Amino acid sequence: MSTSLPSKVNVLLIGGGGREHAIAWKLQQSSHLGQLWIQPSANAALQSMGRVCPEEISVKRAFFLKRWCEREEVSLVIIGPEGPLAEGLTDALASPNLRVFGPTQAGARLEFDKAFAKQMMRQASIPTADARAFTTMEQAVRYLTTREDPVVIKATGLCQGKGVVVCDTRDDALDAIERIMVKREFGDAGTTVLIEERLKGQELSVLALVDGSNIWVLDPCQDHKQVGEGDVGPNTGGMGAYSPTPLADEATMTIIHRDVLVPIVDALRREGVIFRGVLFAGIMLTAGGPKVLEFNCRFGDPETQAIMVRLQGDLVEILWACAGGELENIDLSFDPRHACCVAVCSGGYPGEFAKGRVIGGLESAAAAALEHESVMVFHAGTARNAAGELVTSGGRVLTVTALAASLSRAQALANEAAARISFEGAFFRRDIGHRVLAAL
Repeated sequence: MSTSLPSKVNVLLIGGGGREHAIAWKLQQSSHLGQLWIQPSANAALQSMGRVCPEEISVKRAFFLKRWCEREEVSLVIIGPEGPLAEGLTDALASPNLRVFGPTQAGARLEFDKAFAKQMMRQASIPTADARAFTTMEQAVRYLTTREDPVVIKATGLCQGKGVVVCDTRDDALDAIERIMVKREFGDAGTTVLIEERLKGQELSVLALVDGSNIWVLDPCQDHKQVGEGDVGPNTGGMGAYSPTPLADEATMTIIHRDVLVPIVDALRREGVIFRGVLFAGIMLTAGGPKVLEFNCRFGDPETQAIMVRLQGDLVEILWACAGGELENIDLSFDPRHACCVAVCSGGYPGEFAKGRVIGGLESAAAAALEHESVMVFHAGTARNAAGELVTSGGRVLTVTALAASLSRAQALANEAAARISFEGAFFRRDIGHRVLAAL
């Protein structure tokens, strides 16, 4: 594979949500971007940012997709969501003339098989919560009767961030196991469950670019998963995030790099897996130090939105180097301002919700920023109806991301901008960042 970056790089971006809109927005600022291709099912904003790839994005159709990439001289594929990674799309597409940003199926197993991830962490002596895996409800219930302390129940497969239930009582845990293993609320992802020690502390999202040997840690974020203000209610795909966070001082990040990121990359290499892409560690900052809650193998959502508005540098150049094992040649830096991202959601989310609600107020939302501030409205679940109107098509509809001099101002600006957006049933959390703002 050539190590030189072409003057223009044709890019295929796989994924159609808020994360991918933020990536596309940053890609378009690159002097190296040639033609940007997006997938047919992408949201309304992405549809307008590039040309639609006519091929089906599927491992089963990978031969035809790869041949299409050759015809269109696409030399970089960026895989956003976890599904294609778990199915092995990176393995199927990679070739001497085509770089794929995203780990192989063996590397992505860290995310789509939580029992495997626990095993790897134990072997590498990575600090994490104690956990046991069970393939039958009877075994899981029997084990629960031996525990008195609160636990966390996890479906081991891919659940788009929703397959985790934090339990206060044994009855809560029993109900979670029944929902996952019997009612199959998360489908085949619930074939196996983890019963995990419930850790206490603040959560941290640490994302790093890994090129097989080099690890470049991005500015950390804090995500807010619960649907309700004050961190109540069921888990969602993410109600908002902010970056940077005062929780991650230099000493803490040194520990995470030394005791988490380096050991897991080395452990994978011992298994013959060269990890290239994003390694995302969900960390709990406990009284005993940082401990891993889970690993993801792609950019987070909505963490990506907060990261991309602060990232300084050429994203095409960065991802090209990462996919080719050449991160040592890249310089990364971040805007010193604070980013706060707020998800504007459909009524009923994360449960059932209506689609096709007409959206208004986007221009007004973007105009909420003052001098030296900015507001970006990234689309997540949007589409165009027959009349050409912008309408809702998902649970998380838009992610409003504000950039300002302080976290408190960024939060206020994001909330003001989000409040200017209108569609029937719209709601959002106004307290993104509250865990640290209260302490400050």
